[in-house]
Amino acid sequence: MPDLSHGDDAAAVNALRSAVMRLSRRLKHQRVDESLSPTEMSVLGTLARCGRATPGELARKEHVQPPSMTRIVALLEAKGLVRLEPHPDDRRQKVVTQTERAEAMLEESRRKRNAFLASLVEELDEDEWATLRAAAPVLEKLAHV
Repeated sequence: MPDLSHGDDAAAVNALRSAVMRLSRRLKHQRVDESLSPTEMSVLGTLARCGRATPGELARKEHVQPPSMTRIVALLEAKGLVRLEPHPDDRRQKVVTQTERAEAMLEESRRKRNAFLASLVEELDEDEWATLRAAAPVLEKLAHV
């Protein structure tokens, strides 16, 4: 296990944090629909990855409080991006499903952000690109821990 408290490992963690934050900010500027908050986009992305979910499940996955998720889902429903349906097993609950409009918007957003990243990758040499390709699964793992 690396020693992350000082030395080269600590410097690497610091550089990784800084780079991920800067790249994330640049990607956020590539949004298709400026009327949606980053949190709303994240909820739609979670629904796209995981499928339908209750507001409570979404709150856990998005690391927000259930009342906050209830408000987010209501906003998305008002914008026609999600539907609330009765839970199949528990009529007290609702299940959130994204609409076709949300799917199309997410696809366009992915296309735009992927094109942006592809333009950045074109500036890398082969060794840098190979390193980044190899790091992608590790970064994905860190994003979902």
